[in-house]
Amino acid sequence: MLRTIPGFDRIGEENAFAVLARATALSAQGKDIINLGIGQPDFKTPAHIVDAAIKALKDGHHGYTPATGLLAAREAVARRTLTTTGVEVSPENIIIVPGGKVTMFAAILIFGEPGAEILYPDPGFPIYRSMIEFTGAKPIPVPIREENGFAFSADETLALITPKTRLLILNSPANPTGGVTPRAEVEKLVKGLEAHPHVAIMSDEIYDVMTYDGEEQCSLLTFPAIRDRLIVLNGWSKTWAMTGWRMGWSIWPDQLYDKVRKFAVNCWSCVNAPSQFAGIAAIDGPQDDVEKMCRAFDNRRRIVVDGLNSLPGISCATPKGAFYAFPNIKETGWPAKQLASALLDEAGVALIGGPDFGILGEGYVRLSYANSEENILRAIERIEKFLAK
Repeated sequence: MLRTIPGFDRIGEENAFAVLARATALSAQGKDIINLGIGQPDFKTPAHIVDAAIKALKDGHHGYTPATGLLAAREAVARRTLTTTGVEVSPENIIIVPGGKVTMFAAILIFGEPGAEILYPDPGFPIYRSMIEFTGAKPIPVPIREENGFAFSADETLALITPKTRLLILNSPANPTGGVTPRAEVEKLVKGLEAHPHVAIMSDEIYDVMTYDGEEQCSLLTFPAIRDRLIVLNGWSKTWAMTGWRMGWSIWPDQLYDKVRKFAVNCWSCVNAPSQFAGIAAIDGPQDDVEKMCRAFDNRRRIVVDGLNSLPGISCATPKGAFYAFPNIKETGWPAKQLASALLDEAGVALIGGPDFGILGEGYVRLSYANSEENILRAIERIEKFLAK
């Protein structure tokens, strides 16, 4: 009998991939499936980005790169950060990583151990809690409530901090709710954090450009008071439709940077060179495709909200960011995961049950509108017919 460490028995999953696998299997059997479960843009990576990777390969960029990423890639991220936040960041604080999850894992590994507490959003991206539990630290949910516009509450968050708290994870615009926390609330939180200098902060800003109705993403980088303990997660996957390229970046304070560099050396060595050249082209090249994609998401968002609110037993708050809706399905009488499973098997619509995003997710399902308007309308029709049975 092989003996593994207890941490691996505590690892959870991201059920969106399980639903994707199930939907793919049903499609292979000939069933027409509309997949509104997976969180990836349905657009192709812009051509100039693909061309940059091809050129890099043809130019012979086939070898190792620095563990922290090509300097040119880090400089590109610094330029982009200045453009989007107005904050100057040194390339020496930036690490190019193979996807956004790496930053989560590294930050949680640095601070998570038995006896420590790590705060994370609930409902929230499921990998936060999974990795916290892997380290043996105690996961402390920060409630993300519909009545608060799916924004976090500064007062509620600060009240959860104890001397055992090592790390606070924030996410805005948010997965799975589409919530965007207003700057005033972020300012209140940052002010309160001054009384807790022992707490590091990881801000997941992967959906930073995807806001609607005049909302703006408030980057934690704009608050100098916490810069010496702030980790920022971002990347190429969502903004430039590059999910399969596995390209992310993170910004680290001086005191943590070398720890993460060593982690990179021990874990993934480096990110492949052609993808980094593609990433530079994405940042420095034309942003027309990004703007077009965001406009499409905005249009789809309106269709989703109108359609869901027309269904019996369902109400849907209007998401302010990202490309997810998180409708309330309590009045249908269905437990969320059972409804999601039945919709996939019987109606051919793939959604994710709210409890896959946390204990406060019961009564909700997540719907990704990173799909065509036609498919969204067809999915709404199928859900309506299913609920009318």
